[in-house]
Amino acid sequence: MPQASKVLDRVLVLEMVRVTEAAAIAASTLTGRGDEKAADAAAVEAMRAALNELDMDGTVVIGEGERDEAPMLFIGEKVGTGNGPAIDIALDPLEGTTICAKSGPNSLAVLAIAEAGGLLNAPDVYMDKLAVGPGLPAGIIDLDRTPTQNVEAIAAAKGVRAQDIVACVLDRPRHEALIAELRALGCGVVLIGDGDVAGVIATSDPDTTIDVYMGSGGAPEGVLACAALRCVGGQFKGRLLFRNDDERARARKWGIEDLDRQYDLKELAKGDCIFAATGVTDGSLLEGVKRRRDKMTTESVVMRASSGTVRWVKGEHRLQR
Repeated sequence: MPQASKVLDRVLVLEMVRVTEAAAIAASTLTGRGDEKAADAAAVEAMRAALNELDMDGTVVIGEGERDEAPMLFIGEKVGTGNGPAIDIALDPLEGTTICAKSGPNSLAVLAIAEAGGLLNAPDVYMDKLAVGPGLPAGIIDLDRTPTQNVEAIAAAKGVRAQDIVACVLDRPRHEALIAELRALGCGVVLIGDGDVAGVIATSDPDTTIDVYMGSGGAPEGVLACAALRCVGGQFKGRLLFRNDDERARARKWGIEDLDRQYDLKELAKGDCIFAATGVTDGSLLEGVKRRRDKMTTESVVMRASSGTVRWVKGEHRLQR
């Protein structure tokens, strides 16, 4: 485990839950209403307001986009009162906007914090991702291997057949060949419509039966998922994917020179870090926000890398009359 950070005070652990709770509650007012942008905007506004109440000098390194593209919580935005420790923040106020709009499973409000420089300042591009949970030999996965080779290596390490392995993959046309290869091996394939942060984290929970996460998704979500795996254990490999020269220029703008680099878990989220998430809709990781006559309930998880502690937090929020 990494050494405990002197910057990340224990108080911040529960403060992060309050921040994700605020975003999840705001987004939940638009669950199932079919308006992705409105749900995302509500979550962003609530998360920003909650962050700005905290005594810290926070910098958003993973956010809603760059300044010209995002009115709030853009990459490089300063949050907090400015009175306190320098902290890097990776966030997704509404992970799974489409899920929330359609009232599907696994929509979350998510954030991670680390000391300044602890989180990769990843541009808003795609990332090829490969993740497994704890307890496997180091180096068991590698993006330079084929999906078949990775599955066979995981199966051998677990003492099972390749067809006993279950993979989680985003249900996207770009993954048709990957899904076909996995099914040809006899693997079980769990397809998810969105929310790959939850998909990566699922590899660390034996109850999900998911052995490996494969496929491409947003690079910011990859960094967030790595922060969680740093706390609960596991392995992750990521490589940025670029569709055009504009995206390559964007990466260089944020200091990334080796565009073909395969990143390891500890390169994406290093040192001590805190990860927090609150469910917006019910999912494999968390229950969603429940609205009743006079109150709302939330379920959150908060983790810290240095201690390996995972706390499950049930919140009850009285409605104002």
